[in-house]
Amino acid sequence: MRPHFACRAALGAVALVAAAACGGGGGDAVPELLGGDTTRDVADTGSRAFGFPAPTLTNDERRVFEIGDSFFTQNWVTAPASTDARDGLGPMFNAQACASCHLRDGRGTPASTGEGELGLLLRLSLPGEADNGGPNPHPIYGDQLQDRAILGVPVEGELVVTYDDVVGQYGDGTEYVLRAPTYEVEGNFGPLGDDIMISPRLAPQVIGMGLLEAIPEASIRAAADPDDATGNGISGRVNEVWNPETGSTDLGRFGWKANAATVRAQSADAFRGDMGITSSLAPEESCTSAQEECLAAPNGGEPEVHDSRLGSVTFYTRTLAVPAARGADDPDVQRGAELFEEYGCSSCHTPTQQTGPLEEVGIAALSDQTIHPYTDLLLHDMGEGLADGRPDFLASGSEWRTAPLWGLGLLEAVNGELFLLHDGRARTIDEAILWHGGEAAAAMEQFRTADADDRDALVKFLESR
Repeated sequence: MRPHFACRAALGAVALVAAAACGGGGGDAVPELLGGDTTRDVADTGSRAFGFPAPTLTNDERRVFEIGDSFFTQNWVTAPASTDARDGLGPMFNAQACASCHLRDGRGTPASTGEGELGLLLRLSLPGEADNGGPNPHPIYGDQLQDRAILGVPVEGELVVTYDDVVGQYGDGTEYVLRAPTYEVEGNFGPLGDDIMISPRLAPQVIGMGLLEAIPEASIRAAADPDDATGNGISGRVNEVWNPETGSTDLGRFGWKANAATVRAQSADAFRGDMGITSSLAPEESCTSAQEECLAAPNGGEPEVHDSRLGSVTFYTRTLAVPAARGADDPDVQRGAELFEEYGCSSCHTPTQQTGPLEEVGIAALSDQTIHPYTDLLLHDMGEGLADGRPDFLASGSEWRTAPLWGLGLLEAVNGELFLLHDGRARTIDEAILWHGGEAAAAMEQFRTADADDRDALVKFLESR
């Protein structure tokens, strides 16, 4: 059976593109050290640009980083195996390693007809809430479609993506073509049902995550304006999500809909959902009661990834260095920075944040840093064109977290291709901006109606981040 779902899907992309160009604070209009002292200031713009540790780590911390790198990069295997430190894959899964989706610590690639996806996941839920207040999982397919499985276990189904052209014009009459994705699912356990809600999620780059975690909660909450008291059409909201580390509801700041509270919690969720690897934070396999072969399959221990290894991977993703920006002296980049502010992009893509002191962070290198991630970490309504119709804790079906823009201009070098927004539909920065609606509609329209030189300047600024 092939239930058909039209994608209006989700973008944390308000975050992803219309926002990288506002001043850096403190008179630094086009900041270069985006990650403060943790920035890799040696200009490496090649395929390994995202793979370096923060230069301010101690020697002991670098050793932990390298251990985390190995567990992030190498494949997990089916249990039982002689490599018991890395066994327990599945029974059903989407990838064999973190790096399978986050290629060279960058982004995933969207699925295309006849090819398997590499980092594009399909989240599933039904109307209502789970016990923890999050999305209500499908009773047969769970909360994520898993298209791979170990020997003897059937996969849940296959995801196929096709695209339709959406033709538009810039203000000067120049034509552009966007592509709107449609998702089809071949389910192996029966129909998914008419009330199924889906959301495609492309794996994002993982640089600078510890710095984002180090931004004080009070600063994020203070920037929220849920009732648009300022009257500027921007009403950022916080997400409140279940945190398995604390056993309580906490501020969400990671994921396309800010549905994870910490890097560790997000890592544990990815281990379980993407690779079928259990941990102390996510101790149950993702098999549902209808999946008998999955339930009967051997595991790699309880849990399959121990706290020390989960901690090493978490440390690795927390301390990956943000590359230095480029082109601060380029007049076009400087003009683009002015336009980023003028168009209102910085209303959501906040250029400058300050991390907290050591006691709030836990890693000295991340403490008390002035950083330039171009995000407020808040939820914003991005309009019907990017809506997926699937709530996620307090995030509505049209709200997405503002995605950071650091590293945007190096994505093509790292991944070999450029796929932007929550589902990779945008093949260029221009396309990503043009998909912005809702609270970002006014900024998008200023870009669309600008002359070609100004459009190019804004894009050039974004490419310099």
